[in-house]
Amino acid sequence: MTRPIAPIALVGPTATGKSDLALDLADALARRGSGAEVVNADAMQLYRGMDVGTAKLPPDARRGVPHHLLDVLDVTDTATVAAYQRDARAAVDAIRARGRVPLVVGGSGLYVQAVLDDLEFPGTDPALRARLDAELAAVGPGQMHARLAARDPDAARDILTSNGRRIVRALEVVELTGRPFAASLPVPGAPRHDAVLVGLDRDTAVLDERIEVRVDAMLAGGLVDEVAALADRGLRDGVTASRAVGYREVLEHLDGAIDLDEARRRTVVATRRLVRRQRSWFRRDTRVQWLDAAAPDLVAAVLGLL
Repeated sequence: MTRPIAPIALVGPTATGKSDLALDLADALARRGSGAEVVNADAMQLYRGMDVGTAKLPPDARRGVPHHLLDVLDVTDTATVAAYQRDARAAVDAIRARGRVPLVVGGSGLYVQAVLDDLEFPGTDPALRARLDAELAAVGPGQMHARLAARDPDAARDILTSNGRRIVRALEVVELTGRPFAASLPVPGAPRHDAVLVGLDRDTAVLDERIEVRVDAMLAGGLVDEVAALADRGLRDGVTASRAVGYREVLEHLDGAIDLDEARRRTVVATRRLVRRQRSWFRRDTRVQWLDAAAPDLVAAVLGLL
């Protein structure tokens, strides 16, 4: 293989084995004459120190395969799709320029789409955002959600009353554009690359079991200590990072609101909900070619799709 090929996106629900498949695929592509590099498309793996709870591959487990867009934010930073789009597209272009294959890997659907498709995002106004954030802190998400319901009932219906970040963003977009929030959301345009999108999934009952095993492994592997250390670095103040599944629940435990068993239970439930959202997102994209993650030779199956 002497010329770079289009990006390969490995997508689908969490806990299906995307990261391991990416490494196996990179090894296979290297044997075929073209190396590969991974571009992370998991929003929470952008954060430094959020390792155990995001199942981030440690550097010594990456088999020498370069990984991009990992550990690029502090937990007090707010992750935005627009910033990710800029940096991930630059990484993909640089990988292709080196004659290697970009492997876009992750379960954050909008992040994947931001790399592969032409999407334009509504702008932001720092002063307006600061005012809305201050109002959120003062009155809470319930009152802000009521204001959104008066301004944009459709947006309010689709956003949880507890999701202050989304409520603030919707109000910001409505004030900036004068249009409903949904009308200002990015609409997929033409694909930027002739990418191959591969979806991994497993039987729901099997994946539910894997999620429980995974959460137990994270707790045994030091998740509580990780969250405690990140709390000292401002995790509670992080608009995005503090809402990550597992981290939010362990923070509640550290604050004395729930015991560890309840934090575990809530993490399992939240992860299963995340899986349902991920399935719903990726199943809408007709380009995704689905594979059973339990199949015996996934690498050969992916290579057969190229």
